[in-house]
Amino acid sequence: MDGKKILLIRTSSLGDVIFNIPLANRLKECGYNITWLIGERGLDVVKDNPAIDDYIFVPVQKWQKQNFFKSIIEYIKLIKYIRKQKFDIALDTHGMLFKSGIFLLFCGAKRRIIAEDAREFSSFCGNEIIKKSFFNNEKNSVKKALMYADYLKVESTDLKFSLPVTTEETRNKVDKLLENLDKTKPLVIISPATTWIGKHWDKDNWKSLVEQIKDKYSLVFTGGKADNELIEYIIDGSNFINLAGKTTILELLEVFKRAELIISLDSGSTHLARATEKPKIISIFCCTPTDFYAPIGDKDKYITITSKNCTPCHKRKCKLKEGKYKCTYSPSVEEALDVIDNLMKKEK
Repeated sequence: MDGKKILLIRTSSLGDVIFNIPLANRLKECGYNITWLIGERGLDVVKDNPAIDDYIFVPVQKWQKQNFFKSIIEYIKLIKYIRKQKFDIALDTHGMLFKSGIFLLFCGAKRRIIAEDAREFSSFCGNEIIKKSFFNNEKNSVKKALMYADYLKVESTDLKFSLPVTTEETRNKVDKLLENLDKTKPLVIISPATTWIGKHWDKDNWKSLVEQIKDKYSLVFTGGKADNELIEYIIDGSNFINLAGKTTILELLEVFKRAELIISLDSGSTHLARATEKPKIISIFCCTPTDFYAPIGDKDKYITITSKNCTPCHKRKCKLKEGKYKCTYSPSVEEALDVIDNLMKKEK
């Protein structure tokens, strides 16, 4: 097979990065050498990932904060380094001009592949455009990413996520974080926050849900430092383990591996938990469509419940003049409780 050296360009959110790991696995299994162009948010799951031969780090967040001209100089240096690697193929599965398209344009690969429906005219950065019809209206982010392998005529294999191996140091750290856990009850992780307001489930719904399940399960809360205010409101003085802001991505992976159930949103936490392939997952979707982002796989293990108040708009900011973000008040607590009860009764 000619043209085996591939640059996979996906520098964006943690969830987006995880969506592309099965693609990297499929290409790797068929003999391709994979280098991933990666930003800060997904670095931990790409670095030391067995599906990835190498990675090139792009300090996207740093460039957004520092002096523009300094960022340009660093960008040019990085482009020169990328070109020296002499990639045969570059795949831009994101299709966002300033985040990825420019890297595709200047990477020096012989084949620069991107989808025709890429946003912000970033399709012009490729020299090989995959027609919309090729994707056959596929919307799911994992399945659509895998179709880039189909385009390269790589034979289909089973859906496979891979993650860095957990170190003893990480396991010991998580042991310490969970040392006060009541191990007589199933461990349920609640990750109640994400980046968009419209993806958030109403905080009083969370509070009511927690109040009604706290005696049946050992509850642990996860998130970033900025999520502590929300979590403290939800737990309302109860003595739960709150790991918000206390774990790295790799430590969070280890926490998820120990759980029986994850209850979360359309968020990086959900997709990270799915990649571990260990816990059951209930994801609550409000403003974003499930056909794009819901965890795929065993329908008896990965359950998504959706808002009934509004058709998913897929917008960061609510366009309604009245009843803004009404999607976040649904589904009901009762519906979530029914799903939890039914899922936890099923055998693994």
